[in-house]
Amino acid sequence: MKNSLEKTSKPPKDSSNYNNMDSFAYELKIPLERVAVLIGKEGETKNKIEEMTQSRLNISPEGDVAISGEDGFMLYTTKEIVLAIARGFNPNTALMLLKTDYALEIINLRDIAGKSKNTLERLKGRIIGKGGKAREEIERLTSTKISVYGKTVGIIGEAGEVTLAREAAAMLLQGSMHKTVFQFLERKKKQALFG
Repeated sequence: MKNSLEKTSKPPKDSSNYNNMDSFAYELKIPLERVAVLIGKEGETKNKIEEMTQSRLNISPEGDVAISGEDGFMLYTTKEIVLAIARGFNPNTALMLLKTDYALEIINLRDIAGKSKNTLERLKGRIIGKGGKAREEIERLTSTKISVYGKTVGIIGEAGEVTLAREAAAMLLQGSMHKTVFQFLERKKKQALFG
């Protein structure tokens, strides 16, 4: 799924010279208020991501992020980690994407709400629930992490669980009652455990 934050994904201009350049690169734009989170105190988060992914991050104060490296798969994972942080996840949660079979799903609420701020806020409220209870219950029943940030809902977890959490979120966004959604998730959980 192409994310609106992603600007380009490009191969090297001259693949014959691997010594002076990387094989793969991504350029992203992240919200200004997430730049400090991505960098971390004294560069700690940026350095941790670079070390764990064997990639390089070049972050501008304006929110432009250039990601480069030689391992295409790891670079894609690094892009997903940066996107997760950009969409409101704690960096430690975003780093869960390094685990096998873990995925990031971004639901763009503008696709449903259009330009209406009231509709957007109402939809966010349905996912979060009173005092954050709905989000917590979906996280508990699907073993995922959910971030409602700006105009998006982000989900991180094992791929199958992310699909289930996305389905639950879609049900809420379409107007299903919270109780109905939680019962649906409970049934799915029992089916997964007992067949």
